[in-house]
Amino acid sequence: MARDRAGLRKRRDPVPARRLGADGWWLPTPVGTRVLAVSVLLLALSWPLGYPEAAVLGGGGLLAVLGAVAWVLPPLRVDAARTVTPARVTRGDRAEAVVTVTVRGRRGARRVDLEDACDGRPVAVSVADVAPHAAAVTRYPLPTGRRGRLAVGPLHAVRADPAGLARRARRCADDTAVLVRPRVHPLPLLASGRAHHIEGPDSASADGGSQTFHTLRAYVMGDDLRRIHWRSTARTGELMVRQMVDVSMPRTTVVLDTRGAAYPGLPERAADAFELAVEAAASVCCAALLHRFPLRLLTEGGIALADSARGSAGEELLDVLAVVAVSEGTSAADAFDELDRSRADGTLVVVTGTGDTAGFGGLAKVSGRFERVLVVRVGGAAAAADEAPASALPAGTPYVYAASAEVLVTVWQREAAR
Repeated sequence: MARDRAGLRKRRDPVPARRLGADGWWLPTPVGTRVLAVSVLLLALSWPLGYPEAAVLGGGGLLAVLGAVAWVLPPLRVDAARTVTPARVTRGDRAEAVVTVTVRGRRGARRVDLEDACDGRPVAVSVADVAPHAAAVTRYPLPTGRRGRLAVGPLHAVRADPAGLARRARRCADDTAVLVRPRVHPLPLLASGRAHHIEGPDSASADGGSQTFHTLRAYVMGDDLRRIHWRSTARTGELMVRQMVDVSMPRTTVVLDTRGAAYPGLPERAADAFELAVEAAASVCCAALLHRFPLRLLTEGGIALADSARGSAGEELLDVLAVVAVSEGTSAADAFDELDRSRADGTLVVVTGTGDTAGFGGLAKVSGRFERVLVVRVGGAAAAADEAPASALPAGTPYVYAASAEVLVTVWQREAAR
């Protein structure tokens, strides 16, 4: 199975269409171009056909386009910058773009028009009464209702004539992006058959008698000098210490099914079910990381997060899940094959939809290696256990259904209390 950076397909950021007059030499807008073409055609046909009225109309249209071009021809003495805050946001939370405008020259501007792009759609931004060499700030909200990488930009300073026949734009700021992460719901840890550490691990480098070697890292003030690895220190010229992990900590393994066939229904319902599945996986993972227990996240396409010992594992996890998309896979067997080849213990949580369960036969092969196994099936079409055949999963597999985030929290708390 491929072991790429998560084996996940990322959403493609929409690319805004290039507009006429934006950093280019052709100033007439599409409307102005059509008026110009019709005017030239009327002028060309007026003499052979003997219609002076056509010549008048053609000449008027030509003068209108030339006047519009003259209107927008002076250089744009405007500087603008755009920042996005915050760079990472939870789905549904507030994010905004802050635009700072400065007018060069001895005269200010009664109005400055700019055009930004958000997710491929143009956003008009206007700033009134800008004093010379003074910064004017305006802001507008960004849509965060959809998880993923939200592309923002480029930002253009725009000048257009009142009739909309000509337009001139100059790029002021490049593209940026906002990472919209999935929502995380408060979930307790599932109790497994393994005895937990009485206080829980402080960090991956915490002292403990039941620990084993994990990796080498740079020395930090306060580290046990007995763990200095002198050979690596001599080779690198920097103090290196052995990083230990407590192998007795209960491990949580989460398998997220990203196959489109697992989430049936209309496109809207399938998308909602998949978003709920991503939120469920994020919530289970964050519950384990909150208690600083080992965590591993997989999909049928590969390992998404294999090492949760670093302090930034929670941030990395949410960044990975922010861009996970529906895949075209036909079977979930690869994820269970990966579990069969690697260390398996603690708790296994499989998050999938209410549709196709191809490849779930491999779950029966690995479930005996975990202290606890639970399959979470999400989707509005299966709010109760009797709405889908139990034979869709291997016999004896514990499973719950969640039609919404509220139901997910309720059924999870019920399972955690067992």
